[in-house]
Amino acid sequence: MFERFTEDARAVVEGAVGHAEREGATRVEEAHVLLSLLDREGSRGSFALASLGLPPGGRAGLVRDVDETRRRGGLSRADADALSGLGIDLAEIVSRVEETHGEGALAAAGRGGLFGGRSGRRPFGRGAKDLLTGTLRVAVAHGERHIGDEHLLLALTARRGVPSEILADHGVTHASLTRVLYGDRERGGEPGAEPGAEAGSAAG
Repeated sequence: MFERFTEDARAVVEGAVGHAEREGATRVEEAHVLLSLLDREGSRGSFALASLGLPPGGRAGLVRDVDETRRRGGLSRADADALSGLGIDLAEIVSRVEETHGEGALAAAGRGGLFGGRSGRRPFGRGAKDLLTGTLRVAVAHGERHIGDEHLLLALTARRGVPSEILADHGVTHASLTRVLYGDRERGGEPGAEPGAEAGSAAG
């Protein structure tokens, strides 16, 4: 599959590994792929983001949202809302943990900071592996032989999770990306989209 990746898509994958290593994460996750996508300039994926109001120099808000999610130990806003419905104030819990263990303590726990890091090349987590596999189905669904960084973006927005939630908060959804990238061409769901995800009826 990786022989189909364009130079831009390969750069995103390498960048995701770099983000994970700099963070001290034990695995490369979908959020690292998102951060690497936000780093890109001059690619088809970067063009799509810019067309949706996120030029290369204006993506700091997404990065802040990723960092804030890490502070919550990887829990999404939807997770926080669900806990709130049970009477659990996640913001208060984060605040108390950070009072005792320092700012970013929950994020550090997720990347091995509280329990010891790990050196060497990071493996890809299950979610990131599924994302990369999904890009092939996305490209094939649009009749394209090569996998570019735009297919990584499309696959990311077709999946449930923190990265797609953060992108949607900034106006980047599966539908809006498809519209920018393909115009009036095929706009059906991408294979690999999880049940309930946007246009997920075509998931395979």
